[in-house]
Amino acid sequence: ALTMAYNGAEGETKAGMEKALGYTGIDRALVNDSYKKLISNLKNIDKSISLNIGNSIWIKEGELINKEFISTNEKNFSAEVSSLDFSESASVDTINDWIKDETKGKIEKMLTGPIDPDIIMYLINAIYFKGEWSKQFDPKKTIDSDFFAYNGNTIIVEMMSRSDDYKYAKGEDYKAIRLPYGEDKTSMHVILPDEGIDINEFINNMTTEQWNDIRGSLRKTNDVNLKLPKFKLEYGIKSLNESLKALGMEKAFGEDGTADFSGIREDLLISDVLHKAVIEVNEEGSEAAAATVVAMPASAAPMEPKTFIVNRPFVFFITDDTTGTILFMGKVLSI
Repeated sequence: ALTMAYNGAEGETKAGMEKALGYTGIDRALVNDSYKKLISNLKNIDKSISLNIGNSIWIKEGELINKEFISTNEKNFSAEVSSLDFSESASVDTINDWIKDETKGKIEKMLTGPIDPDIIMYLINAIYFKGEWSKQFDPKKTIDSDFFAYNGNTIIVEMMSRSDDYKYAKGEDYKAIRLPYGEDKTSMHVILPDEGIDINEFINNMTTEQWNDIRGSLRKTNDVNLKLPKFKLEYGIKSLNESLKALGMEKAFGEDGTADFSGIREDLLISDVLHKAVIEVNEEGSEAAAATVVAMPASAAPMEPKTFIVNRPFVFFITDDTTGTILFMGKVLSI
């Protein structure tokens, strides 16, 4: 959704978004073309998994929006474009229903009415993933077990168990394992920091290079005794505004009139970037969904392990391994 908004940004606002989104030095046309190809590739990665990516633009009835901005997002993001009377209470239901449909019912309500009369447009991205493990866990082997939560509590969880060959890596302060889905083109990577390593510090220190090193160091290892808890996470509707400002996007939120989205229309800024994610992991596989809403108002070295026991906080990534795209990521502090 932010990349769709980026297509209308100019000047310092554009530069700030490029910094936050990692597009600095990359031509905007190349960003769009890459996203178009990515969507096309992801739609066909694996017939045995379900992956849906939806983009939409909702425009306040009667407002004029740059046609080139609309056509660029229709072409490259397959964005559905609709005009709605935002003063009608049903408009909130219409947008929420679209998100619900795109996420197969996993995310039912993102927006609450009434819509602020200053809102001109919503840009929305929704993604849904459901995959069955290539090597499923036997429910009969799932037992109650201890999980040592981040806050110091010990929680009883349903711990799944399987001994099999997996790709595994051991770093200086972590273990990592790759659990494939379906035809082995997508997977979940679980990274387990060593005991005594603070998971939040571990994540804060993790770079793109380290992530690539972890993936590259995974080696097939025989007879890994894997124990992974069943879990369901729901990341409630959160505003990403402050995080994005910290990454350099202050101008985009410029209520002082400094935002420049003149590629969309004059006097426009971003008021809110809302995000919600849900994921469920069980013996069969994983199901995940996420939605991001951008509201734009007028302004003013591998070792062979015997065990991989996930009984403390961990990080996970669901990835398309053909393109290296991260579809979902998260950390589990408690269950």
